[in-house]
Amino acid sequence: MENYLTKEGYEALQNRLNYLKTEKRNEVAHKLQAARELGDLSENAEYDSAKDEQSMIEAEIFEIEHKLRTSTIIDEKQIDTSKVSIGCTVKILDEEFNEELSYKIVGSSESDPKNNLISNESPVGSALLGREEGEVVEVRAPSGLLKFKIVKITR
Repeated sequence: MENYLTKEGYEALQNRLNYLKTEKRNEVAHKLQAARELGDLSENAEYDSAKDEQSMIEAEIFEIEHKLRTSTIIDEKQIDTSKVSIGCTVKILDEEFNEELSYKIVGSSESDPKNNLISNESPVGSALLGREEGEVVEVRAPSGLLKFKIVKITR
């Protein structure tokens, strides 16, 4: 499945990548050097720990570089708000609790439900995609059938 990033998500990944490649790599290099100076590496827990940390950092760098290379960047200025699409903010009414909720639909790598950023691949996100204001959307969830009315779609 194609991965999507908002401009903010792309910039956040770029910033994280820059931090990992500069500050974090340098920090781990210093830890490795300090551990080497302790002597025998075969039984050196500090060295093993620093090598593990280095591996995790390099894996994260590889993953971020891959996401940045292969993701489609959503230009929010180009978003058509007549229908829900990735990059839109959608205000919905939970019909069971008569509660308004607002979510921004983002790609899976930016998803952060605690901050109202839901993935286009999530049950709610995928149910909302392509729908228009005024439509009622049904979402099957472990707790049962949820019904949301789309109140407003914005950029």
